Amino acid sequence: MNDTPAIAPVAALLADPARAAMLWTLIDGTVRPAGELAFAANVSPQSASGHLARLVEGGLLSCEARGRHRYYRIANAEAAWLVERLASFGAAAHPRRPPPPALARAMPGPFLQARTCYDHLAGEMAVNVLQALLKARWLVPAGEDLKATRLGQERLAALGVETTPPHGSRRAFARCCVDLTQRRPHLAGALGAALLDHYLRESWILRKPRSRIVAITPAGQAGFRRLLEIAA
Repeated sequence: MNDTPAIAPVAALLADPARAAMLWTLIDGTVRPAGELAFAANVSPQSASGHLARLVEGGLLSCEARGRHRYYRIANAEAAWLVERLASFGAAAHPRRPPPPALARAMPGPFLQARTCYDHLAGEMAVNVLQALLKARWLVPAGEDLKATRLGQERLAALGVETTPPHGSRRAFARCCVDLTQRRPHLAGALGAALLDHYLRESWILRKPRSRIVAITPAGQAGFRRLLEIAA
């Protein structure tokens, strides 16, 4: 019996540049129409339809019909985590040349500081938050993932952040995910999603339409400063 995991079929789905571009366009957790994904991948609508059908069949995307149109999103947190980890691995294994000056001026700042990646925060601020949580021992390593200490459970609960995974959930509670731009880990998993919900609920950050970039508000500057000072 061949007990090799189904690595090759998933790898084949991700190996096509057009499909990879579509997946990366959706990594912010948004729902987008087929036409927009065709434009992002620089392929015809007919070609995009075939690519999207394969991604849905392969379990990487989900599809929702609204009238005559179809809308797509990343299928689940595990699919998003896979795409992000591959992007991080690819950036480390095949570092690009420094971008042209004009592009370099356009990209830093907000994108590097704070952005969403599926349902959790990424960027410099997210990396700093995770380091603070680890240094203060709210979180500690647990095999390949992380777990909340008793202190961490108490402090996170005081913030209104849920630390108990939903019953029957197969999603990792907390895990390190290497940040694409910082090359250090930020927090993913159910806890990463819960913290992003907290930042939004408390108006620490504001989403920008059709963008992964989030703006840190004055309330967020103060809130993140308090959060980062827990390790001081």
